Amino acid sequence: MANIKSAKKRIKTIKRQNLENRMVKSALKTQLKKFDAAVASDAEDVSSIYNETVSKVDKAVVHGIIHKNKAARTKAELAKKLAK
Repeated sequence: MANIKSAKKRIKTIKRQNLENRMVKSALKTQLKKFDAAVASDAEDVSSIYNETVSKVDKAVVHGIIHKNKAARTKAELAKKLAK
């Protein structure tokens, strides 16, 4: 356990940041699964789900959850699935 006041504060802020990061990452994974399910079932609103998914990927990059190259790769895969 930390004894210094600033170290105690860092522990609190790291816990909060960790929670926020997990929330964003979890939401991204859920959205990716939703997109895959929509593509598999040939739903009519796939393009709107695609737009939401790309938005979530971009937000994850802004928050620093995923790297921008991974985001680009993910978006390319999504576009490929959408085109099929």
